[in-house]
Amino acid sequence: MDLATHYATGPDEARRLTRTPHGRLEFLRTRELIRRFLPPRARVLDAGGGTGVHAAWLAADGHEVHLLDPVPAHAGQARRHPGVTAVVADARALPVAGSRCDAVLLLGPLYHLVERADRARALAEARRVLRPGGLLVAAGISRYLSLLETATAGTLTTDREERIRAVITTGAYDGHAGFVPTHWHTATELHGEVSDAGFTGTAVFGVEGPAWPALDVAGLDRFDDLAEPALRAARIAERDPHLVDTSAHLLAFARR
Repeated sequence: MDLATHYATGPDEARRLTRTPHGRLEFLRTRELIRRFLPPRARVLDAGGGTGVHAAWLAADGHEVHLLDPVPAHAGQARRHPGVTAVVADARALPVAGSRCDAVLLLGPLYHLVERADRARALAEARRVLRPGGLLVAAGISRYLSLLETATAGTLTTDREERIRAVITTGAYDGHAGFVPTHWHTATELHGEVSDAGFTGTAVFGVEGPAWPALDVAGLDRFDDLAEPALRAARIAERDPHLVDTSAHLLAFARR
């Protein structure tokens, strides 16, 4: 199934970060981490930015935000956000002149691009359009997401064991728990791919921290009570080499 078909027939992408407790935690932490590193009034390119969930708050913060996405319906929804421009484009061939951007976000492309050569192309394009010293923010899905999610939810059945072991070993996720086939990273692998693309000062952070599966089990009704302790845990574990991969998502920050 291609991306356009998946997002046209699957769950509403605009609600992905609000419909589950771990999605809400992901949104809060992603915003928190990006705000920590992004300079004021930056020219931001949100490549693979979906329906503009992050572009919207970035524009509200006073940044100049241009969004690109390969799914036409996503770009159309993103244009509705005040201060956001959006076009249909591929992260591997950015329709942007070189050295134009203060920051490039790749919050989706690196896991949708299952071949390393394609991920390298997307990273090279991001580096090309960044000004010297500009900021890259690149997301990965952790290889341990399915293990932690299914074990905590009680859905880690015998028939899933081999497929979960495979994604942990290879990074090749086959869609066994929903979603399309994608590439899932370890923090070490994501760091290596970004650094190999010529970026400097690469640092990889765990986004949700180790508490996110418990939030899902507790349910949305308890999110407001449990979110702050989960956020504290995420901050404590964000660079811990023993815990960083327990996050469902990883964020790499680096400079051109």
